[in-house]
Amino acid sequence: MAFLIGSGFATGQEILQYFTSYGYQGIVGTGLLVAALMTYVIVEFFTAGQRYRFDKPSQIYHYYCGKIGGTFFDYFSILFVFLSFTVMVAGAGAVFEEHYGLSKYIGGIGLALLVAASVWFGLKSLVDIIGKIGPLIVIIAVGLGVLGIVRNPQGISEGAVLLPSLEVTQASSTWFMSALSYVGFCMLWLAAFLAALGKTARSKREAVAGGSLGALAFSAACIIVALSLLANITRVAGTEIPMLVLAQDVSPLLASGISVMILTGIYTTAVPLLWTVSSRFFTEGTRQFKSATVGLAGLGTVIGLAVPFSQMVNVVYVINGYVGIALLVLMLIKTGRRVIAGECA
Repeated sequence: MAFLIGSGFATGQEILQYFTSYGYQGIVGTGLLVAALMTYVIVEFFTAGQRYRFDKPSQIYHYYCGKIGGTFFDYFSILFVFLSFTVMVAGAGAVFEEHYGLSKYIGGIGLALLVAASVWFGLKSLVDIIGKIGPLIVIIAVGLGVLGIVRNPQGISEGAVLLPSLEVTQASSTWFMSALSYVGFCMLWLAAFLAALGKTARSKREAVAGGSLGALAFSAACIIVALSLLANITRVAGTEIPMLVLAQDVSPLLASGISVMILTGIYTTAVPLLWTVSSRFFTEGTRQFKSATVGLAGLGTVIGLAVPFSQMVNVVYVINGYVGIALLVLMLIKTGRRVIAGECA
């Protein structure tokens, strides 16, 4: 959950584009479809990692897609994961610029330095860090979402009526394709990371339980935040950081606290993203791994601070989400064949 709550979710920009922009149908339809597919995907990655204990996390793609397809998704996902890291940098920069009135370079460079230092110490440290921070971020994000709804309950129906007349960026032409794209880009984030994390599960039961609960809780959080944004659509449409707008309407002090939460959410996602790229090419803990981490963090900072945050979310996530749909199809085929063959995982 902490991995998925990055700059897109924590700022509200991702939820605005993928869920809220389609009104009631998009929020409920996308939410339920995401819940079902994400549960399947996360449990699959966890249990495959727990059972096969791949030497390299990227081997998860070869397991589902074969040699040629696996090689393609392996390298494509690495590119996408790296670009997603640049989105995190852009998100941190946007928070510093829009809320604190400071240069986006301070936020972006500061995040990159902190993330690079965290990755330097390895996966075990990453799991410890994001495992402690993640639940708190979820609770705060959902709490703010509930508060946004409670303060303006009639705004949901009013927002649904006003939505077509507002300029709100959408992730796709329909809510159904938006949902598939959302699951698709999340999959490319999660595959290698969960395959590695699955090795730490003590049993298949633990892997299934953790994956299922995490996926369902994350989907519920998306729906709550999406409804809150719809209830306040006239205020958040066109903004870079919608969640900060909701918080500012309640209290400037709350907005300051939420800004810290957003930055923390960005951090919890950026760390495993950068780790995934570095670990793909070098063994964790080696000098090459650490050098690659620093170099990639620097390159990601340059790219992330060159393009506006909302544009980064729309282009990087959406395009790569469609590629992720192909991976989903291949996973379903693999699962179907496995069930027919009578395999247990």
